[in-house]
Amino acid sequence: MNRKTFAILLAFLSMGFGDAVGPFVGLAKEQFALSNFEAQLIAFMGFIMFGILSVPMGIVQDRTGKKFVLLLGLAIALTGLVLPLIGLNSYALFLLTILMLGAGAAILQVAGNPIMRDVSEPGKYSRNLSFGQFIKAIGSLSGSLIPFAAAKWMGMDWRVLFPIYVASLLITLIIIGFTRIQEVKADKEPATLATCFSLLRNRFILLMVLGIFVYVGIEICLSSGVPILLSTHYGIDLKTWGLLGNAFFFIAILTGRFLGSVILSWMNPRSFFRLTVALSALGLLLIFVDNQAVTLAGVFITGLGFANIFPLIFSITVDSMPERANEISGLMVTAIAGGAFIPPLMGLLADATSVRFGFIVPLIGIVFIALLTMAKPKTQA
Repeated sequence: MNRKTFAILLAFLSMGFGDAVGPFVGLAKEQFALSNFEAQLIAFMGFIMFGILSVPMGIVQDRTGKKFVLLLGLAIALTGLVLPLIGLNSYALFLLTILMLGAGAAILQVAGNPIMRDVSEPGKYSRNLSFGQFIKAIGSLSGSLIPFAAAKWMGMDWRVLFPIYVASLLITLIIIGFTRIQEVKADKEPATLATCFSLLRNRFILLMVLGIFVYVGIEICLSSGVPILLSTHYGIDLKTWGLLGNAFFFIAILTGRFLGSVILSWMNPRSFFRLTVALSALGLLLIFVDNQAVTLAGVFITGLGFANIFPLIFSITVDSMPERANEISGLMVTAIAGGAFIPPLMGLLADATSVRFGFIVPLIGIVFIALLTMAKPKTQA
């Protein structure tokens, strides 16, 4: 692994910290005595900035370069995570922290996914992006494992995450700042809002952007809903073993992304896309079985399936029009706002029925993504 690739992978690790929003939902629900809907508003605050910032940052990136935008995202996330070190005494302050973390993560996604193409060999972008997402999953997993370990063995609470994340982001910011990256620039006019949104007239691009919107929303439904399900239906302590259920989901994602980076060395991305969606659907159906062991098996299988959906949708779409990579990246990362809008729907349904029945929302989402596996590009570049 060369130094440039290592630096980009550190950025992917930092992206994963944004996924701590999922386990934060259950932890903050208990600490601030929130309803299911109020707790899921944490996910809304964490992901709404993807909808607001991504397209504008894609345009900025087209003019200033991916590395500049990558550094900006790290700096904003770092600023947000410093706030809890001063004090975390209210739900409102916590929402502000999550808002800034979400803004930083959004900007990192805009720059990180396409810059991986700049350091990838021809034909290896899908594989390398899956490996980058594997590294991101390590950051995601930290949001569950670190609080679990802190509570179980060190007598500390989940807020121990904040100084750890601050230190990691600071180190990443310094390393990337001193790394020289040769960016591939398309021979075209700089992107504008009009040229960016005009891509949505392409039916294939529109469907794949919607696919990202739905996928991210249902992934956050799983990461935030699993600990609550284990707590309410099986009496598992939310602060320790309940979090471990969430970690179980992210371990599956971690494993799936590593395997995906290997499988994509020889398997066609589209064929693997169909396989991974089918696995996701099977896992979600098992979660509805009222048996703890079967539910946990369903969580793990769902994680294995979910693992490569995001990088596959992203890379398949960018490879269809590589000369529009920055604009596509902006649209795709805007769609991560699905993490803001879909989990509250699950929260409302859970409040009206039961936590388990709320998982109907991600099940419907994976059915939509299954339909996308049959979509074909209108334009090949």
